[in-house]
Parts: sequence; structure tokens; C-alpha cells
Amino acid sequence: MGRPIGRRGLLRGASLSALALGVPGLLGACGTESQVQNADDCQGPDRSAEEKELVFSNWPEYIDQKGKAMPSLAQFEQATGITVTYNTDVNDNNEFFAKVKDQLGSCEPVGRDIITLTDWMAARMVSLGWLQKLDKANLPNVEANLVESLRSPSWDPERDYSVPWQSGVTGIAYNAKYTGEVGSFEELMTRQDLKGKISLLSEMGDTMLFMLLLEGADPEDFTEDEWQASLDRLEGYVGSGQIRRFTGNDYIRDLNAGNVVACEAWSGDVIAMQYDNPDIKWVVPEEGLSLWSDNLLVPNLAEHKTNAEKLMDHYYQPEVAATLAAWVNYICPVDGAREAMEKIDPSLVDNELIFPDEEFLANAYGFKQLDVKTRQQYEKDFAQVIGA
Repeated sequence: MGRPIGRRGLLRGASLSALALGVPGLLGACGTESQVQNADDCQGPDRSAEEKELVFSNWPEYIDQKGKAMPSLAQFEQATGITVTYNTDVNDNNEFFAKVKDQLGSCEPVGRDIITLTDWMAARMVSLGWLQKLDKANLPNVEANLVESLRSPSWDPERDYSVPWQSGVTGIAYNAKYTGEVGSFEELMTRQDLKGKISLLSEMGDTMLFMLLLEGADPEDFTEDEWQASLDRLEGYVGSGQIRRFTGNDYIRDLNAGNVVACEAWSGDVIAMQYDNPDIKWVVPEEGLSLWSDNLLVPNLAEHKTNAEKLMDHYYQPEVAATLAAWVNYICPVDGAREAMEKIDPSLVDNELIFPDEEFLANAYGFKQLDVKTRQQYEKDFAQVIGA
């Protein structure tokens, strides 16, 4: 029986909700500098000592489940006496931002103690002063077990505001029933036998990262000229008919059916697909990989910050982390979880998409941190090229 698609599956990949509303909807979701807060001034009491509870907002299908139960969360509740209200109301970064921006931008509570957002949106929250600084004294497991490759992102170099929940990579998937191996984005975008039979992702950061690599630019440090050249490159591929369409995770259906034979794909989706279809193959592109994380964050005026930190730390116990990773199928950010996986699901111990080694990640890139105005312009540029 196939496993659930997971965090980038059911709703995450339904394409950017703001793009579905058109460029004005996207820009309206981005916030303005007038909403910047000083976190030192936007504070409230921590009621954790007297209120053993917290509210956790996460993505759908992004925690271990057995029926309606969530074993790792139940274990936390039993060990700490803290009751967790677990919500799956983060369906898209921009959509969730739009839900909370007016309150956080006005220094008002959002009724959540933990929210889970992807790197680029977490960086935006940090820059707006909307997050509480974490007390590392409450995070001994995080301090000890966070993998080295995730310790110092450019937008939060000391991990003062964020704790990775899961990570993933973006690369290439192909269906071996319909085509031979596709080893690079150069092949994906130029091979004539693939014309009209490939798809790219509708997320700007993912797709443009690879266009920048094809242009010879560094996705983490590129110039405006390199951005424009990469956009022109993408526009050329669109005009040539090479790309069937831009998708969220609905590439899964097309790839299984052979409507597309190769595509840009998220690692966790590919693992889930392979349970049912052994013809689905994963490729680390010659140009490199896109590496991203989803992060646990405590918003301003959250009333149970200490309780939230205890939950973060709970998931950095290797056995708990392995239990979670065995279900969600994304890169585990916790040292020691691979060894713990021996007892939980030995078939996953050597899966490089869950436990990648240094060699696997040596050519992995993040996307350059952008200020608000630049990100708005880049999203608009990208939306126009892909016809969103």
C-alpha cells in the first residue's frame, strides 16, 4: 500500500495560491515595511508554567499518523503533560502569510504557538520582526543533534528564531517506462525527444534556481543581469514548446501516466511514488540540487513559548526524529536518527533522500535571500513568463 504523498503533496503543490489569484494577489500577500515590528517591544506573557498547552500549525500530512493518532505527538503529551492542539492549516507559504500578516504586522496575537514555514518565508518573518527569539537553554537536543549542514542559514545564522522540522531537495524524476535516464537540467530543457513531455515547478525559487545554474550563476549570490538572463532562458524554453506545463505536485499524476516523461520534482514525492511505481526514478542533476527546509517558528505574542520549545526539543531525540522521518519521507535534520532508523524501518537507513551524506549535499544550493521589493518583482517576473 502506498504511503501518503506528504508535505509537498496534497496541498503544498497545488501551485502558489497567490499566483492562482494573479500577480496582484501575490504582491498583496507579501506585506510592507510599514508592518515591521521590534520584537523587543512586541511581547506578551509566557503562560507555559500555568497553562500546559500549545497550538501547533503545520502542513497537511506532515507528521506520523496511525489512523487518527499521531504517536510521536502523543508521546510528547504523555511525557510533558502538555496538551497540543494540532492544526493542518498551512497549505501554502503565501496563503498562510496572508492569514496572519495583519495581526503580526500590528503586534497582535495569531492564536498559534508554533508555525511551520519554508526557508524563504521564515526569512521574511525574521526580517519583519514577527518572531520570538528562542531560548536555547530549552533546546538541548536541538543544540546537540541538529545536523551540521543546517546550522547556519544566511537568514538566521545562529538559529536564533528557527528550528528545522524537515528538509528536502528538488531535482529530476523520470518514468523509465517511457524514457531513458535524464541526467541534467540541460538535457531536460533541450532534448528533442522530451519536447512537450516535461514539466517544471510553479514555485519561483525552485525553478529559477536551476535556470540560474544553467546560466552559470550562483543561485545564492547572483546579479541583476544574471537574473534577467536566466528569465530570458526560461522564456525561450517556454516559447520553444519544450515545457508541457508548470505544476505543483500534480506532476505526480502526469508522470505516473506518461503524460510527462520527466520533470522537476520534490524528493519526498518521488519516494512516495516509488512505493507504487518502480519505474519512477530519481536523479541528482549534474548542475546540482535545490535544498530547502521547513522551519518551526514561534510568532510574537505566542502565549506558550516555553511549551513550544519543549516540543521542538522533543523532535530532536533521534528515536522520535526517525519515527517522523519514516512517515514523511523527507530529509531528517537530526544526527543519530539514521542509527535509530535501524529499529524503526531498516529499509530506509540507506535512503539518501532521507539521510544524505556530505557528498550528496556537496552540490546543493539554497536561493538568495531577497528584500521585500526585490522578491515581489522577481515573483512578478516569473509569473509573467510562466503565464500564471
